[in-house]
Amino acid sequence: MQGNVLMGLLAAFFWGGGDFSGGMGAKRAGGSVRDALRIILLSHAASFTVLFTAAILRGDHFPHGAPLYWGLAAGVTGGLSLTCFYIALARGAMGASAAVSGLLAAAIPAVVSIVAEGSPGASRLLGFLVAGVAIWMVAAAPTGVLEGPQAAPAASTMILAIVAGAGFGVYFVALKLAGAAGIVWPMATARMGSITACSVLLLLLSRGATAGGPASRGAFVKLPRSAVAWALSTALLDTSGNLLFICATRAGRLDVASVLASLYPATTILLAGWVLKEHFSRRQAIGMAIAAVAVVMITL
Repeated sequence: MQGNVLMGLLAAFFWGGGDFSGGMGAKRAGGSVRDALRIILLSHAASFTVLFTAAILRGDHFPHGAPLYWGLAAGVTGGLSLTCFYIALARGAMGASAAVSGLLAAAIPAVVSIVAEGSPGASRLLGFLVAGVAIWMVAAAPTGVLEGPQAAPAASTMILAIVAGAGFGVYFVALKLAGAAGIVWPMATARMGSITACSVLLLLLSRGATAGGPASRGAFVKLPRSAVAWALSTALLDTSGNLLFICATRAGRLDVASVLASLYPATTILLAGWVLKEHFSRRQAIGMAIAAVAVVMITL
């Protein structure tokens, strides 16, 4: 198995675990969009601390020029996309939102890679299409990991899901370009961007809540111990997935890495079944089988 294929699949595994942990943390924190942002901020702050320390100990040079700007842009785009995604989920359109965002996250970098690097071959192109079907079938159903009942999505909710998916796709491309500066610093600069963007959003969303007095401000600052544990788990899993994705894009084509990494909803579904004892649907089971076929087609 080629290096970028293996690392793309491992990125999907860790990203799916990170989404599961993030969803559980958001539920333990209260289930609102502000609570989800607090989980994101805590996990990204913990991630940045570890990445910054690792970069200093390794003696890596701080990036300058285009790699620095792409890293920051990746973080801002990723943070804003996560916010849009959580809002869409909170509005009760979990399945459709996850499916639409997952497809766009895979499609945009695949198109960019094909334009920049040329066609990957007929077999892989067909594998990308099959992977798209798998992503839709696996993701387009609720898992219960995140708050909100399943409902028919409103037009505004689908716009949020589209914006989130497009943002994730841009994040993949930006992270690939930032990877020219190495592996650790690009991820650290991305965390700098996401922490800044999410902090501004959280402050804006919390202005009304904190105006209620000291009790509201205390609720804004404090997180339950279980939510903190899930957030730290998210930091470990999501950071590992991101580092593996950077490695995958450095080892091979961006389209292969991004399409395979976008299969992460399958990991979330499996973890929901294992930890929460949720039963995934026949459609999701078929989707995961189709995903395995897609992986074989892309690998050959």
